[in-house]
Amino acid sequence: MRDIMGMMGKVKEMQAKMEKMQADIAAVEVEGAAGGGLVTVKMNGKGEMLGLKIDPSLFKEDDIEILEDLIVAAHKSAKDRAEQITAEKTKELTAGLPIPPGMKLPF
Repeated sequence: MRDIMGMMGKVKEMQAKMEKMQADIAAVEVEGAAGGGLVTVKMNGKGEMLGLKIDPSLFKEDDIEILEDLIVAAHKSAKDRAEQITAEKTKELTAGLPIPPGMKLPF
């Protein structure tokens, strides 16, 4: 019976750590850039876009498709960085736990 109580305590502790980690990740702000910094996207850890900066030199009718591509590329860059931070924080939290390879956290 002690083992079950101990395990339940560990589960509650892990749940509290996971909730804190999720809050920390949501508070993270990352930037992604494309076109050598001509387009910059700012996102939070949840993947929500917080801001967009576009260099004025790109505001030419001929360059609309380029601008659209750069916005998509900058967004992907920021999203990749946010996912990398999430993976690092999850790895720190789950260090030493027997979690199967490839299992994604948080759920």
